Formats: sequence, C-alpha cells, structure tokens
Amino acid sequence: MSTFSKFNFGGKKALVRVDFNVPLNEKYQITDDTRMRAAIPTIQKVLQDGGSVILMSHFGRPKEGPEKKYSLIHLVPHLQKLLGDEPEVFFAADCIGEAATKASALLQKGDVLLLENLRFHKEEEKGDMGFAEQLSKLGDVYINDAFGTAHRAHASTAIVADFFDADKKMFGLLMEGEVSSAEKVLLQSEKPFTAIIGGAKVSDKILIIENLLEKATDIIIGGGMAYTFWKAQGKDIGNSLCEDDRLSLASSLLEKAKAKGVNIHLPIDSTIADKFAADANTSNCNSGEIPAGWMGLDIGTQARLDFSEVILRSKTILWNGPMGVFEMEKFQAGTKTIAEAVATATQKGAFSLVGGGDSVAAVNQFGFNDKVSYVSTGGGAMLEFFEGKELPGIAAINK
Repeated sequence: MSTFSKFNFGGKKALVRVDFNVPLNEKYQITDDTRMRAAIPTIQKVLQDGGSVILMSHFGRPKEGPEKKYSLIHLVPHLQKLLGDEPEVFFAADCIGEAATKASALLQKGDVLLLENLRFHKEEEKGDMGFAEQLSKLGDVYINDAFGTAHRAHASTAIVADFFDADKKMFGLLMEGEVSSAEKVLLQSEKPFTAIIGGAKVSDKILIIENLLEKATDIIIGGGMAYTFWKAQGKDIGNSLCEDDRLSLASSLLEKAKAKGVNIHLPIDSTIADKFAADANTSNCNSGEIPAGWMGLDIGTQARLDFSEVILRSKTILWNGPMGVFEMEKFQAGTKTIAEAVATATQKGAFSLVGGGDSVAAVNQFGFNDKVSYVSTGGGAMLEFFEGKELPGIAAINK
C-alpha cells in the first residue's frame, strides 16, 4: 500500500470512498456537515497535485432502488461551498453504467465528481464482485477515506480495493488519522489508561469492555448501563434502565476485572427523576438506593468528582458513550463534567480519543471538540476496532 501524503496524484483520477451519510432536514438541508468537512483535506491534496477526484458514498437506507430523499444530489451545493468556487463539483446520476463512465471520462484535472448513492444498488451491501469491478474502472487509484464504514465488507469499502495494485490503493488523511489514533490507544497506550464507557446497554458494550480488561488500568462505567451492574450486586435501582438478562454477565465482568487488577468505577450516586422527561422532578441519591418509581438519568455529584479524579491522573483516555440523558438539560451535568475532565487531562499531556455518535455529539455540543486529541468519525467502526475485530475496509488496503 502507498502512503497518501507521499503519493503524487498529478494526472490521476482518484476514486475516493467517503462517508457523506449526513443528516438532512425535511427541506433537504444538511443539519450536521462534520463528515463532509472531514473529507475535504484528502480531496484538496489530490487536486493540488493536479489530479481529479471521483467521490462515492452511501446515504441513508434506501429500500428499493433510487429514492429522491436518498439522492446525493442534495449534497452538491454544500460540497461546492466547502471546496470554494474552484473546483467545480459535477454530479453523476448513477454510480455505475453509462452516466458514471461518461462523467468520469470527461473529468479534467482539478475537477470533482460526486457519484449517486451507492446503496441504490443492492450489490453494494452484498459486496458484489462485478459491481465493485465496475466502480474500479472509474479511477486510476483507490483511496478509502470512510472510517465510518470500515467495519462493513461492502463493495465500495472492501471489495473494490482488490482491483487495484498495492501501490494504487491507500487510506486518505481522515482514515490515516483514525487508524493511527485508534492504534495509539489500543496498541501503544501509556499507563494509566482510562476507558470511559457509557450509553444505555451493557449488551452493546460487552465485547469492548472484555477487550479493554486486557489493556486498561481503569474503566469508568456511566449511563444507563451502570444500573445493570448495580442491580447485579443486589442493589435497589428503582425504575432505572436495566437489562435483567445480563445481570450474571455484569457480575462476571466485575469478577474478571478484579482478577486482572483493573479498577472498575461505577457512579456512587445518581441524579434521579420521577419520569423520563425534561420537566421531571429530580433529586440526588446513592445509585444503589434509588426509591421505587424513580430512575437514574445521570451520574450524581460525587460520581462526577470521583470520575474526574480518575481521568485527571490518566495518560491515555478512550471515551465512548455519554454519562446520562445529556439531550435534556437537567441530565447533562455528568457528561459535561466528563468532557471538561478529558479536555483538562489532554492539556496536561494525556492522549484522548473520543468516539461513538453520542460522545462526539456531546463534545461538539459543549465546545470541547478541539480540546481533545482526536474525535473519531466512525461510531460502529471504532467500537469494532476496540472489540479487537479486524475491519474489512482496513484489511483490504493492508493486504
């Protein structure tokens, strides 16, 4: 595989897999362009070298072929705005066949072409060889810059790479950054290494916790999943979220951690509410003594202090998942405090990686996105990477 920054794209057509799966409102306006902005440096490098760029992406989950609301044509004006007046952004009404072939043949150096949604063809998600081959014929070199889909063995993320020689396929700048940041945490972590794992369900995070028991010195558990751990120890959690079928699993994770000398930190207290609503009555109490009819919706005041203390003495930090229902103002203090602590630890020299949709949304919302070492764009992909799985999109470039 070539390294992107050393490659000269002069006179080459670069077929770039990006992740432009951005949220749109009912007027087809983009409500969060983070993923698009993340791809711009890669596009610009190819253009500055004197190459041209063919962008391909999936968008939404179209069921049966083309649907207007899933067309990538809605993204063209914003992509043009992000790239400036030059180059002109062209659009192909399909990603294979005559429309794509013709548009790609007409490209001049410095041009950008956006192909129509890959998922308008069932073959994309099936990882179809013939479909991948048709895509490969559009470009001279292949760049995968879509970390968000690296865990899927789809035609455009894993199979298409087979049609390019080793020196003609590579990661883009975004993918390079994602992979090196993730490896820095998983393979080269400086101790103490703290993993902050939040979110609603233990079942979503079992594999990542198990894998981190081999690497981390401390694991902080917050969010709804913490109550399953408390209940597993025979505590009262009221109406808090709990996966009753995972209680023995939670117990065994606590035992494994103990045996390995890994500190598991559960929130000692919680902000509780009498209903799941923004206007609920709230109180603070011990997480294992929540009264009937009440539920924990955020970590409590003491837990915030305890968790911050652990984070501030860490050298490596991985954060995946919020501490509470941070979308509601009454229950955002926990997640915000964690964001502040991670930012402060980073300023003191720790390496911090934040990933997973909700944690990323939280650091963006609270204005800490530029105060941590790296914010990952790939939720599911990052999770699978930290579960210790091989990601098809990464393997396809490396092999």
